Amino acid sequence: MLKHYASVALLLGLASPPSFAAVPGQSTESAITSQIRSDVAEDIAGINAHNPAEATAHEADDTVFSECGRYVSFGRASYQQGLSMAFEHNPEWHLGLIDEAVVVAKSENQAVYRSTYNEDSMRDGVPYTHQGDYVAGFRRDRDGVWRIHWSTVCWRSPSHKK
Repeated sequence: MLKHYASVALLLGLASPPSFAAVPGQSTESAITSQIRSDVAEDIAGINAHNPAEATAHEADDTVFSECGRYVSFGRASYQQGLSMAFEHNPEWHLGLIDEAVVVAKSENQAVYRSTYNEDSMRDGVPYTHQGDYVAGFRRDRDGVWRIHWSTVCWRSPSHKK
């Protein structure tokens, strides 16, 4: 009986679609890269919409986030709380992509995303900007979904008037 359940479970697992779909003629690595870029774009859209849930939609529950000069956030709930405070403190906060890259491990179960952004904000009604690097570690979890398990932001330049 147990053998029958194991066979059914195996067949169901094999029949489940992956969390990304390869386009005909596109390599698996390329499909993973496209999926991760899309996921991060959705997260950044959530940040720009000042929506903590959307901004962390692709974070693992046990994610670790760090930013230069700030305390580390442990877990998605903590990260969402920090984002909520940042959105409240600076409602003009906006990120703009400059460049990005994804490196996929040969095992195709881990990837590193790296990007550079302009971060625009306001101080006493004066527009400010600076550049920062964002690096995130993705892992394909047991359910087949790619999630961010750690990420960090490091600023390239001090804030200056626009």
